[in-house]
Amino acid sequence: MPLTCLLQLLTITFVLYIPIDMSILQENISLKSFNTFGVPAHSDYFAEVFSETDLQELLRMPIVKQLPLLVLGGGSNVLFTKDFNGLVIKVSIPGISAVVEQDDVTVTAGAGVVWNDLVKYCVGSGFAGLENLSLIPGTVGASPIQNIGAYGVELKDVFESCTAYEIATGDERTFSFDDCKFAYRDSIFKNELKGQYIIAKVSFKLNTKASINTQYGAIQAELTKRGILDPTIADVSEIVSDIRVSKLPDPSTIGNAGSFFKNPLIDDIQFEPLLAKFSDLVHYPAPNQKVKLAAGWLIEQCGFKGIVAGHTGTWKNQALVLVNYGNATGKEVFDFSDRIINEVYSRFGVMLEREVNIV
Repeated sequence: MPLTCLLQLLTITFVLYIPIDMSILQENISLKSFNTFGVPAHSDYFAEVFSETDLQELLRMPIVKQLPLLVLGGGSNVLFTKDFNGLVIKVSIPGISAVVEQDDVTVTAGAGVVWNDLVKYCVGSGFAGLENLSLIPGTVGASPIQNIGAYGVELKDVFESCTAYEIATGDERTFSFDDCKFAYRDSIFKNELKGQYIIAKVSFKLNTKASINTQYGAIQAELTKRGILDPTIADVSEIVSDIRVSKLPDPSTIGNAGSFFKNPLIDDIQFEPLLAKFSDLVHYPAPNQKVKLAAGWLIEQCGFKGIVAGHTGTWKNQALVLVNYGNATGKEVFDFSDRIINEVYSRFGVMLEREVNIV
């Protein structure tokens, strides 16, 4: 065989059978501890990255391009209904930094930073904007994907930009506010660019002069109860945290992913007859002539609050939260959520949408 042909054969063989770097990739890994539902599942391959360089190097490995990919942060917004036959990438990039220019503050955090750690850092530093988002589970990297929100504030209200890496090439790209196409619990990362980028860090536009938002939920009532007339961002953060703790189970003791369903948005044509039939219907104004309904209220009216169904059910203090009471499988939780969706639709004509990602 000519030497040129032999060299070509050796090159082809190297590309097809490149050995796996086991210091980066692990095989047959249990995902039970990597999802807050605590349901059993395995992944064929698993890699955890702690820097943008690590992420780029991983994405440029030939084997990555041959496998289905799933990106995990804190695992707080995912339900595994089966094993994952591919590569799970856990993004654990750390770090928080701030640039202060007069009253304006730009805070940048690594995608692996625990969300509430970022909130505590900002509140403790006097940087206003994130206090209403206290104690939301998960990591910073997931926040733009989901456009997380709570108590009258959404991620889009404080978003500056994010840095992400294209899975196909490993190339870096910065996404501006307009690029992200934010909507209610939605973004471009859940639509046109779903599965195409991994977020490495996020920048937020905050301010040293607080514009306190206490009108949503029970914040103002709790401030009044505590005799706080001129609340600070620390007061708001503490109250939001206390409210969430009173309603939501701790994932370290009872598996859950927080709110399992989105609050449905409906138009006036659908809303008026509903309100006429159910005068106590819990609802809130929403943009674009929409009305937001409280999914928890709808579910509770169907008799699901605090129910136990096998190893799963809803939380005793909040019907919107589905839980793993100890040995539930993801399929069991999913099937129970189907029951809820069907019951709510049958009674109210409103179709609930899962907020949790189903795998």
